[in-house]
Amino acid sequence: MEENEPTIIQTDIGAKDGQSKCPKCGSTDISLNNKNGKLRCNFCRHEFEPEIADFGEKDLSQLEGEKMGSGAQDIIADTNDMVTFKCSSCGAEVVVDTSEATQARCHWCRNTLSVNQQIPNGAVPDVVLPFKIPKKDAQDSINQFVGKRKFFAHPVFRREFTSDNIMGVYLPYMIVDANAHASLKGQGEHQTRSYTVGSGDNRRTYYDADLYDVEREFDITIDDLTVESSKDKLDTQSKDKTNNIINSIMPFDTENSVKWDANYIKGYTSEKRDTNVDQLRNLVREQSKDVVRFSINNSLSFYDRGVRWDKEDLDVKGQQWKSAYLPVWLYSYQQKKGNKSLLHYVAVNARTKETMGSVPLHMPKLVFISILVELFSGIFAFFMARGTEKDWPWILLLAGVIYFAVIYGKYRNQGARHTYEKETKTSVTNLRKVDNFVKKEKGLSNSKMKNANNTKVSGVANKGLVGNLADSVKDNIPLK
Repeated sequence: MEENEPTIIQTDIGAKDGQSKCPKCGSTDISLNNKNGKLRCNFCRHEFEPEIADFGEKDLSQLEGEKMGSGAQDIIADTNDMVTFKCSSCGAEVVVDTSEATQARCHWCRNTLSVNQQIPNGAVPDVVLPFKIPKKDAQDSINQFVGKRKFFAHPVFRREFTSDNIMGVYLPYMIVDANAHASLKGQGEHQTRSYTVGSGDNRRTYYDADLYDVEREFDITIDDLTVESSKDKLDTQSKDKTNNIINSIMPFDTENSVKWDANYIKGYTSEKRDTNVDQLRNLVREQSKDVVRFSINNSLSFYDRGVRWDKEDLDVKGQQWKSAYLPVWLYSYQQKKGNKSLLHYVAVNARTKETMGSVPLHMPKLVFISILVELFSGIFAFFMARGTEKDWPWILLLAGVIYFAVIYGKYRNQGARHTYEKETKTSVTNLRKVDNFVKKEKGLSNSKMKNANNTKVSGVANKGLVGNLADSVKDNIPLK
């Protein structure tokens, strides 16, 4: 893709700042009815049909060049967050701090004033996906999630936990579409036989396989690849916040996003975008490669030992970006650890009800129970091993370690993440396949092909890949 200036699509055409009135009664008290996704006048109960976000190339196979919603343009660092409106009802001047909110009430007449036109500070996105899951349902999901983890939960957490203080928050994301041509070349292995040689402790399993040269060339469209656009949330391996929990509740049904209207935010909080497109290119490039690699795995079922791609080319013919606010119900709890602390999240996708969380562990209790499991399994292994020359009963000595790892994983969920490589929508066309036999391989000791990478991912967000976002623009390169 050539490094040309992107085509900017103005997404706030017709948007007006100030009072947004009900066409039926003139009230400015308007908010979201999350049962149907419509805006509703809280005075006369009139409901507005949502304005579906309708911009950019719809047929992604025709997408060329780079397009960008105006809400996704670079943030200007010295933009004044304070916006002053003159109330059209009483004439008073009302100040809205867009770093905190996009609405404010007039302190004289109590009418609501909204920021709907985009300002270059990241506060107003191109689209918003309204809340759909009510707070009560989100509370039930969080209570159920935590309830299953009470036994080993830290006693202070058990005492202080309440889902009454969960918050509905719109978090900032970038939604990316791409039209590309992919070419992958490498080798794959198909198992033809497995057999065991030797006896007793010297028994070993070997494999025979056929080796093939493998090529896949195809056109692909990537629809709504979604990445966080908050510096903080991009660090999914943070040592003091369980950000991976928030990442893991994706995907969202972003195809149902609507045109920005500040009234969708009423009653919820929002976090302003603080990254630019250029700062996210590396991440999007790597995730796009992962999506491409996984999109073609259904054509590789013959290679049951795996495929090692040695060359992967992705020629992006077109790409479009739009900024979005996506809805999350969020519970947070700060666990003190001496001079340090860890902020635990339990998050609910406010569209799909997908729930994931991290619960503080009472480590002394977990270690004690794990030791008991180890002792009992050791005694059992001892009696099982008596009278036999076989060593397999001693495997039971791992029971305590396995028990600890399973419980720790269930409570902390450090590996939870959005599996974008499988969940991002794609369309593959014009597939060309090459499968040429190379040779027969005998006596292989590995059950899978060495260095097979057709099911590997590399685009998981973390500080190492995203880099120092404050300085990353000069180091990033376009997706190609």
